[in-house]
Amino acid sequence: AFIPLLVPPLLGVMTKLKLDRRAVACVITFGLTATYMFLPIGFGGIFLNNILLKNLNDNGANVVAEQLPTAMALPVLGMVIGLIIAVVFSYRKPREYLIESELAAKEDQKVEFNPRHIVVAMVAIVAALGLQLTYDSIILGALTGFIIFTLGGVIKFHETQDMFTRGVHMMAMIGFIMIAASGFAEVMKATSGVESLVSSIGNVIGDNKGLAALLMLITGLLVTMGIGSSFSTIPILATIYVPLALQFGFSPLATASLVGTAAALGDAGSPASDSTLGPTSGLNVDGQHDHIRDSVIPTFIHYNIPLVIFGWIAAVTL
Repeated sequence: AFIPLLVPPLLGVMTKLKLDRRAVACVITFGLTATYMFLPIGFGGIFLNNILLKNLNDNGANVVAEQLPTAMALPVLGMVIGLIIAVVFSYRKPREYLIESELAAKEDQKVEFNPRHIVVAMVAIVAALGLQLTYDSIILGALTGFIIFTLGGVIKFHETQDMFTRGVHMMAMIGFIMIAASGFAEVMKATSGVESLVSSIGNVIGDNKGLAALLMLITGLLVTMGIGSSFSTIPILATIYVPLALQFGFSPLATASLVGTAAALGDAGSPASDSTLGPTSGLNVDGQHDHIRDSVIPTFIHYNIPLVIFGWIAAVTL
């Protein structure tokens, strides 16, 4: 939700700096994905405690909430390394973009700096985060932040409807793709597609624990790539993966890392994921950022490959 507000006004500056937007897409996707995988706050609280922990324990893993950040630390470290490679090496060279006349005109407008808006923004951030942590409600925190922005004059009352409409227009593609991906998830559940996929590679695994971990991670990557949401993937994978992991002798902590990483795999590099659709919606306002080439492929390479490697290390060592 913050991307359509934050990114488009900065495109003119990025263009003048010749900043490669693929690096920006990698940075935003990291912020969206790595934080919920590791920090049990906000969406991380939903992912780690409400979904991952519940499904692990429902299927016999016997894990406590305090163990989950430890289980996900190595996979997230892999994402940190991928982020550094993307920013420092892969996309550090200048990249030319055309300056659209409309964007240039907007940038030429003089905007008066108002220190009061900064104060209002800080108050809104503290209030939103404080209420979210106190009452465990993202909706209450977000609504409070929006009200403070409005009452503080940062967002004018007569502008709220137009701002909402522009946001809906920008996010329409995301909604459509995620609805289709949700339908795919329901088909996978109804047809037992994941069970068939896992059973088909069962003979290949044999008694090889390391190979079992690798194939489970790759299977999770294939499933999440289609669904586009690690949140929706966990209930599908946990039912099969937890008994299978325990059967192979993985510890509860390793099982948590295996299931969490397998579900998160593909979220960063899926065409249907909000972690890639969001950056595209902001970076492609002027039509110069391709969703597949500039968001999906860069994030897939720099995050999914390290996640497989470090997720496998976590699974076999924890």
